[in-house]
Amino acid sequence: MTYDFSKFKKHVSAGEEWLKKEYSSLRTGQANPALLDSVKVDSYGAPVPISQIGSITTEGARTLRITPWDASQIKEIEKAIIVASLGVSVVVDDKGLRVNVPDLTAERRTQILKIAKEKLEDARKTMRAHRDDVMKDLQAQEKGGGLGKDDVFRLKAEAQKIIDDSNKKMEEIYAKKEKEIQS
Repeated sequence: MTYDFSKFKKHVSAGEEWLKKEYSSLRTGQANPALLDSVKVDSYGAPVPISQIGSITTEGARTLRITPWDASQIKEIEKAIIVASLGVSVVVDDKGLRVNVPDLTAERRTQILKIAKEKLEDARKTMRAHRDDVMKDLQAQEKGGGLGKDDVFRLKAEAQKIIDDSNKKMEEIYAKKEKEIQS
């Protein structure tokens, strides 16, 4: 008998995407517009991502340029970036804002790696929770007579293989980020 793993696989895929998104917001010493994704600006009474009120471009390896579509938003954008405490400096000029990303110190690199490892572990915990839900469902179907012991054993092994493959992918994502942070 077969078991529908599509929902489980969707959760696993979403977990991998979540990890990639979280890692894109970790500062690595390089200017990357994704660094500002988590910053919300108070725009006319509503919190809005910077990308929705202006354009974000890179001017060099360590500089981002924010050009707001409404010049009256410059002070609000500056305030939001400062409050977000991303470890960057903000300079207002005639074109908009310039965000300077300083070099990372060895201590800061260690802190960022620790955060990256924590995010990896959070993703793994979520994956294990989804796997446990599948295992409980399989047990319930076995008790209900819908599946035999051999089927349950085989399906549990298949669920574990999906988790193992996902863990391998997430380790690769972490290794890539670790190399990026240390360089």
